[in-house]
Amino acid sequence: MRACAAVAVMLTHTAFQTGQVGDSVLGRVWGRFDMAVAVFFGLSGFLLWRAHARAAWTGTPRPDSGRYYRSRIVRIMPAYLVVVIVALALMPRSEPPSGSTWLANLTLTQVFVPHSLTVGLTQMWSLSVEMLFYLVMPIAALALVRLRGARARWRVPTVLLVAAASLSWAWAGSTIALPEGVNYQNWLPSYVPWFVAGIVLAEIVFAPASRYSTVRRLARRRICWPAAIVVFAMIATPLGGPVTLDSPAHWQFAVRMGLGGVLGFLLLAPLVLAPAGGPGSRFLGSGPMQALGRWSYGIFIWHLVVLAAVFPLFAIVPFHGRMATVTVLTFVFSAAVSALSYAWVEEPARRWLARREARRSAVAAQTDPARAASAEQDAEDIAEEAAAAP
Repeated sequence: MRACAAVAVMLTHTAFQTGQVGDSVLGRVWGRFDMAVAVFFGLSGFLLWRAHARAAWTGTPRPDSGRYYRSRIVRIMPAYLVVVIVALALMPRSEPPSGSTWLANLTLTQVFVPHSLTVGLTQMWSLSVEMLFYLVMPIAALALVRLRGARARWRVPTVLLVAAASLSWAWAGSTIALPEGVNYQNWLPSYVPWFVAGIVLAEIVFAPASRYSTVRRLARRRICWPAAIVVFAMIATPLGGPVTLDSPAHWQFAVRMGLGGVLGFLLLAPLVLAPAGGPGSRFLGSGPMQALGRWSYGIFIWHLVVLAAVFPLFAIVPFHGRMATVTVLTFVFSAAVSALSYAWVEEPARRWLARREARRSAVAAQTDPARAASAEQDAEDIAEEAAAAP
């Protein structure tokens, strides 16, 4: 599913760069493929919240925040830094990037620094939002730590209430005096509903089977994905605001954020709650899709660098059509670069972290017998967190 989301983000960018995004029906559809970011955020919410949901519903120990932060840094930053250096150092631009642009992009703080979303890296606003979510998620989990055992039934209503309240950011954020070139709509409070979609799914997974039975039943009946198409169609209308770079009205932005959370939930629920073996899961579990899934992070972070190179290399004029050609070329070269990134950067970093954490757990188990009982669970948490990437 993450591979599908990465390709969808690529599609909306190739459509825009070839002039296919606009107010026509098809132009609005292409422009709204950026809603795939809701899937990224929902996946992160689900995969990373699982350990906290399991602890609340089953009484197992809470996850180690230190290990969690190390996992996030090692999973995200090595490949990302390579892309940033290549894009800022080698891509042609009218003037060299400033020191603030370098610093903002290297530290994933570009959504807070004016005019730092630059050529080849404009999609990284969502990764900046992801990193802030990674930072505050253990704090949010700590706020719900008393909702355990019998009180765990209040966890889903609580996070849904927070998601609903976050929609007010569409108006509240506009009251903040910000420098030109900084958009409050690109900050984490805007996207809480998208992360909450995955968080709710994580809670449902570990809740007793009798609870949320209606949601489980709907997921098994495979009506979620058709419903997701309806929600996507609604977002593609003016209800979701403009598909161009124009700013949406406050109410349009709030509608898009709310419906984006619903969309992410509907797309992920069948994979999380329904038994495997359906046509969708068989397709997503196929060899090619599994490979694209492994490379999906690389596709996401590299595809705009590749897209910028496709136009001059193949003598294609930007904003003058040929979307199919540009899309195929961008996909093929992005997949190739991403495969190399996975083999040479991402996987070695993951293996290094796994070995390091295994040694830490072994040492802790020797010095603290109580720790030995949770060492196996720590290994599982490491694997889950390593799988979570935008």
